[in-house]
Amino acid sequence: METCHILVVEDDADINRLLCRILTDGGHDCRAAFSGSEAMLWAERYDYDLVLLDLMLPGLTGEEFIAKLRQRKTMPIIVLSAKTGVEDRVNVLRLGADDFIPKPFDNAEVLARSEAQLRRYKQFSSGTGEKQVLQCGDLVLSREEVTVTAGGKEVSLTAREFEILALLMSQPRKVFTREELYERVWGGEYYGDDNTVNVHISNLRAKLAKASGGEYIKTVWGIGFKMASEK
Repeated sequence: METCHILVVEDDADINRLLCRILTDGGHDCRAAFSGSEAMLWAERYDYDLVLLDLMLPGLTGEEFIAKLRQRKTMPIIVLSAKTGVEDRVNVLRLGADDFIPKPFDNAEVLARSEAQLRRYKQFSSGTGEKQVLQCGDLVLSREEVTVTAGGKEVSLTAREFEILALLMSQPRKVFTREELYERVWGGEYYGDDNTVNVHISNLRAKLAKASGGEYIKTVWGIGFKMASEK
């Protein structure tokens, strides 16, 4: 994998140094930040391919950082936190984080999950040889322009939401299980935690509904998700 630029946001100097070493040993370039406020300054000044983020930070909290960053940036965010309750995990995913790794973490898992996010982001950024424009009713997705419109109104999506929608629209009659969605969109092994997929689907539905009032993604109970019938 080519060298990627990663922002590591962690106020504990020893943990920050460890994370940077894990990623640097993996061939990547790291910038360390020790507060949410410092991280926001770096994120506004430079483009990063990935952010590793603690939640309990001085200055801006991790949650506040995600909310502000998602107003203008689409790079993946992996949260690493000792706040491992279901409510905490769901909250950061709803705000726009792409993955969650509980502390204490395994070094190899941090690198593997980071590289899975980077692979998907690079693929998203560069485009693929797949069909470039997908349409289901009045929902139109352009891979080349990286745009989505619903009912003629443009919808702003994160990279992960865009990839989920592109996958569903590429086979609109197919029901995708949560495991399939996770492994194909996140590019990593599925650990049986439905929250990550469910929250991203929920965010995606809400954005599409806000644009046009329509329902585009159908839940097939006990199985997964598919595109709703064309309007």
